[in-house]
Amino acid sequence: MSDKRLQVLFVCVHNAGRSQMAAGFMRHLSGGKVEVLSAGSAPKDSINPGAIEVMLEEGIDIANEQPKLLENESVEASDVVITMGCGDACPFYPGKRYEDWVLEDPAGAPIEKIREIRDQIKARVEVLLKELLS
Repeated sequence: MSDKRLQVLFVCVHNAGRSQMAAGFMRHLSGGKVEVLSAGSAPKDSINPGAIEVMLEEGIDIANEQPKLLENESVEASDVVITMGCGDACPFYPGKRYEDWVLEDPAGAPIEKIREIRDQIKARVEVLLKELLS
C-alpha cells in the first residue's frame, strides 16, 4: 500500500476567495488525510479580507495563505482538480478527476453573500471528502 496521500487542487481565477476557502476546509476537515493545493489563472496579490473573516468564523485561518499562479505541474501532480469559474485556463490531463463547481465570486460581495458562498463551499468539500475517503 502506498503512503502517498490523495492530492486535491482547487482552482479559481484569482486564488483569493473561493479556492482558498475550499482549500482551508479540505485541510481542516480531512485532518491531514488529503494533500491540498490551490491556485489561480490570474492570481491577486492577497487573500480577499472577506474570505479571511468568514473562514475565521468557522475556526479556520487562511490569512497567511498567498495566491499562487496555476502551473501545469500542480495539475499533473493532483488526483482531483476542482475548478471554480476559471473556464478553459486549467490544463487537462487524462486520468484525473475533474469537477467544476459553479459558485459566485466573492470579490466585492457583502459579507452576508460571502458567508453564503462559504457555506456552499463547505457543503461541497464535505461531500467530496466523503467520496474520496470511502
